[in-house]
Amino acid sequence: MMRVEVKPDLLRWARERAGRSPASLRKKFPKIDLWERGEAMPTFKQLEAFAKAVFVPMGYLFLSEPRKERVPIPDLRTMGGELLGTPSPDLLDVLYLCQRRQAWYRDYARSIGEDPRPFVGSVKVDAPVDETAEAMRRTLGFDLEARRGFSTWTEALRRFIEQSENLGVLVMVSGVVGSNNQRKLDPEEFRGFALSDDLAPLVFINGADTKAAQMFTLAHELAHLWLGESALSDLSPRVLPSHRIERWCNQVAAELLVPIKSLEESLPPANPLDALQDLARRFKVSTLVILRRILDAGRISQDVFQQAYDHELERLRKLLKSSGGNFYLTQEARASRRFVHALVVSTLEGQTLYREAFHLLGIKKEKTFLEFGIRMGVPL
Repeated sequence: MMRVEVKPDLLRWARERAGRSPASLRKKFPKIDLWERGEAMPTFKQLEAFAKAVFVPMGYLFLSEPRKERVPIPDLRTMGGELLGTPSPDLLDVLYLCQRRQAWYRDYARSIGEDPRPFVGSVKVDAPVDETAEAMRRTLGFDLEARRGFSTWTEALRRFIEQSENLGVLVMVSGVVGSNNQRKLDPEEFRGFALSDDLAPLVFINGADTKAAQMFTLAHELAHLWLGESALSDLSPRVLPSHRIERWCNQVAAELLVPIKSLEESLPPANPLDALQDLARRFKVSTLVILRRILDAGRISQDVFQQAYDHELERLRKLLKSSGGNFYLTQEARASRRFVHALVVSTLEGQTLYREAFHLLGIKKEKTFLEFGIRMGVPL
C-alpha cells in the first residue's frame, strides 16, 4: 500500500489548529503519534480522512511549512487590551462561506439592477453617537414601544432581523459551521462580524449566543455597516474596547437598543439593580447590556458593575440551551432569508447551477432545495 510522505510538523500543526489532542484522534488514527514523530507515514486515504477530521484543506499538508492564517477582514477582537491569537478553523470557514455568499449575491444584485444601499458608509466614526443611533432607528423602522410588546427575545430578534433584511442587509445567524451540527461555534471566540458592501452588506451573528446577546450583536454590526467598515468584532459590554471603531460601534448599538434617556426615566430611585430583569425584558436586550447602560448613566460604581456582571454572566451560561427547531426555518436563518430566496429564484431560472446553490446552502438533495422554494412562494 502506497504511503504519503508528509512533514511531521505539518501534521502536528493541523491537529493543533483544530484544537485536537493526539488522544482524541487515536481511535480513528492509531498511528497518529508515529506519524507526528516521523516514524511512520499515512496512506493517501488515511491522510484524506485526517484532513477531514481536523478541517484542513488537503493541500495545506503538502506545503513546505505550516500556513500562517489570518482573518481576511480587520480583526478588532481584544482581550486584556491585546489582540486575540490564531483564529480557529471554525471561524475561518464561516468567514469564507459568508464571503462566497456575499460575492454571489453581489453579482445577482447587479444582474437585476438593484440600487446600492445608501446607508452603507453614510457616517464617520466621529459622528455623534445619539444622532447616529436615532438615524439608524428611523431607517430601520425600529420602534422601541412596539418592541416592548413582544413576549420573548426571540420574537424581538426575528423582527429586528426582518427590518434589517428589508433594508437589503443579508443577516445570517448560525451556531455551527455551514450546516454541520458537529462543528459548533464558540461565542467566547467571536460573536459576530460585518462584511461591508454597498450592494450586498452582510452581518453574521453567532447563533450559539443567547437571543438577548444576539440583539446587541446585530445592532453593533449594523453600526459597522453604517460606517462602511468590515470587521470581526469585540462585543463584550464588560470593558470599553481599546479600538476607536469598536468603542463607537458599541456606544451606538447601546444607544440604539437602550437610549440613555429612556433608561434613566425607568430606573428606580434607590437601587437600580432591582430593575435589572424588568429592564432587560422591556428593552429586549441582555441583562449584561442593561448593566453596562446603568454604569454609563452613572448609577453604579465600576466595582459594583464588575461584581454584578460576573454574577449575571454565570447565570446566563447556565440558562443557555440549544434546540433543534424546524429544519427549513433554521436553514433560512443560517443563510439569510433574503439570500435564500434570491438563490432559489436564480437557480430555478437557470442562472445559477444547482451544484453551486447546494454548495452555498450546505444541502445535498434537490427535494430539500425545492422545498425552500415552496415555503417561500417561489413558482416552481
